[in-house]
Amino acid sequence: MAREAVYQQSDPRDPGDQDATPEKLGGSSAKSMDTPDPPETPDGSDGLNPSPDENDGKLRPTRLDEMVGQRDVIERLKIAIGAAMRRSEPLGHVLFDGPPGLGKTTFATVIPAEMGTTIQMANGAGLSAPKDLLPYLTNVSSHSVLFIDEIHRVPKAVEEYLYTAMEDYRIDIVLGEGVNARTLNFELQPFTLIGATTRAGMLSAPLRDRFQIREHLGWYSENQLTDLVLRNAKKLSIEVEQAAAAEIARRSRSTPRLANNRLHWVRDYAQVRAKGIVTIGVARDALDMIGIDRLGLDKQDRNYLETLIRVFAGGPSGLEAIAHTMNVSSDTLEDEVEPFLLRSELIVRTRRGRIATTKAFEHLKMQPPLNS
Repeated sequence: MAREAVYQQSDPRDPGDQDATPEKLGGSSAKSMDTPDPPETPDGSDGLNPSPDENDGKLRPTRLDEMVGQRDVIERLKIAIGAAMRRSEPLGHVLFDGPPGLGKTTFATVIPAEMGTTIQMANGAGLSAPKDLLPYLTNVSSHSVLFIDEIHRVPKAVEEYLYTAMEDYRIDIVLGEGVNARTLNFELQPFTLIGATTRAGMLSAPLRDRFQIREHLGWYSENQLTDLVLRNAKKLSIEVEQAAAAEIARRSRSTPRLANNRLHWVRDYAQVRAKGIVTIGVARDALDMIGIDRLGLDKQDRNYLETLIRVFAGGPSGLEAIAHTMNVSSDTLEDEVEPFLLRSELIVRTRRGRIATTKAFEHLKMQPPLNS
């Protein structure tokens, strides 16, 4: 196959097609590289740009004006998008970084909707070799968007392959190998690359500097999440009182994704136990049932704090000791539990180990040791 012939040296296990020619690549069409057509949706759309009817039941916004929070980011993007459209140029490459669940993918889907163009979506972990990136690059249309989620997981070889594509809108395709190898210079349509990452520090400086627009997404306030819950409750056709929305927002760790997850659960609970109306009492009962307390801690978070306080007298204690005592992987505690506890100032990390703060003792209604 022609596609296998391209960059076969990046994976010697691929047999390749030594007879591949530029004509077989067929211009910028991904079909000629033996890639499947975009999946068709029941309404006849191509899957890249969902129809309005398809989006009605979804909580994800479709326009910048529909988004809640991140107002400074939205205003800067509006200016950049407006200027690019006035010049009839593609938007400069954009990099979004920040913790999970704050809207990086949402921004990536809203931007092409604002510009009236198409979007292709890829994941950095799935681009193991340059040949995996080729179908996306050769399939870009003029001013379209290519979104790569978790872009920090892109291997070095693929990352270097992006450099000329981002700067010069061209790629060099190697056909064959050894003395018979040929290089084909392939021109791309001007496009916008949008990258999203939770670990911006893992990106190399050359790749990071090629993004003209870089935005860091911060945590949401309780008022912003309350507005988000009320808006999404209307989309879900459920009646939620203002106080109940505030309670859901308060227990969502300043994260829109968690607020939506909590809202879905509260909706299910209300439809079964409260005739579909979400009052503050219903919201509290629903969230208490799944172990989410008023600070947003779940059962494992509280178990961590109780172990640190009860077994290790509030610390200092090493992570491995806490993990073995809880019979939980240390990676799970470090990646899933500790970040929110640290941000909430319930624990501190020192050279000697983890230490519970006074706020943690007060939250669990436990007395600190006398010698603390």
